[in-house]
Amino acid sequence: MATIGHRGIAYHLNHGDGAMDGPRHISTCTPPSCIYPDFDTYSHSAICPTRSMDYRFWPVVNAIIESKRFGGTSMTKRLAEAILLLGFIGIGTTLGLAFLKAPSVSINAFESPDAQRIFYWHVPAAWSAFIAFGFLFVGSALWFFRRSDLGWKMHVAGAQAGLATGLMTVWSGMVWGSAEWGVPWDWTDVRLNTFGLLTFLAMFLVLGRQAQIDGVETRDTFSTFGLFGFVLVPVTYVATRLWQIRHPGPVIGGGESGSLNGEMALILLLGAISFTVFIFGHVLMSMRITSLEQRLERIQEAKDEA
Repeated sequence: MATIGHRGIAYHLNHGDGAMDGPRHISTCTPPSCIYPDFDTYSHSAICPTRSMDYRFWPVVNAIIESKRFGGTSMTKRLAEAILLLGFIGIGTTLGLAFLKAPSVSINAFESPDAQRIFYWHVPAAWSAFIAFGFLFVGSALWFFRRSDLGWKMHVAGAQAGLATGLMTVWSGMVWGSAEWGVPWDWTDVRLNTFGLLTFLAMFLVLGRQAQIDGVETRDTFSTFGLFGFVLVPVTYVATRLWQIRHPGPVIGGGESGSLNGEMALILLLGAISFTVFIFGHVLMSMRITSLEQRLERIQEAKDEA
């Protein structure tokens, strides 16, 4: 038995043992058609209802993503577009400085000194990929343990952002490897392979979600991959410290060999900040798009039932 209400109205689910699973609140105006037909067989909740913890812990995020009182999706769109534009401008400026302003490296230290300039793209892209996988991990945990719809949106956004920045990192690394090593990929290098697995994980989550019907089991499966796959992030980070094979060591905090002069460090810092801004804009836009997709699905279900 289920008593379902709209915004701010408590609802209960009967799990068959006579006990009522205490009151919860729907975070947005959610029609009954949003509740999936298999919710009675599930132990806690259906997909669509979002526990009140979303508003307790992230009221600002929920307001930006969902609430019409804060400008609705149009405000989210403008904010996300502004952040993305700022990130793109910063990334473009970084690339311009990398090719036109950054000092050249010693011709004795590299086989292809000019190819080294791509690291102003490669390193910030890898940094932002770790941030994206952080979003993926947090979103996966929130959905799997809290059944948070906001967490699921964050999972989707983190996977998409991780795929985008992961491909940027892999592509730029292969360009540098071809010029410096003579081969685009080294299967014996730990960092290359663990980061490649991270990118493949993001691709699996993005394509798998599009190929599967949205449901509790689907979300649980992909969230599990997001949780356990995150272990590759710290492994990738420490790989060159533990297993120095072919990949260069850390450019920052890596000791004497990883030191940068002031001008190089400033350009690299600009790139890291720009890619970070880009990631936050990408995640915000992706969460908004997922919210719109869910709204369209509810409208379509309501029309089908009418």
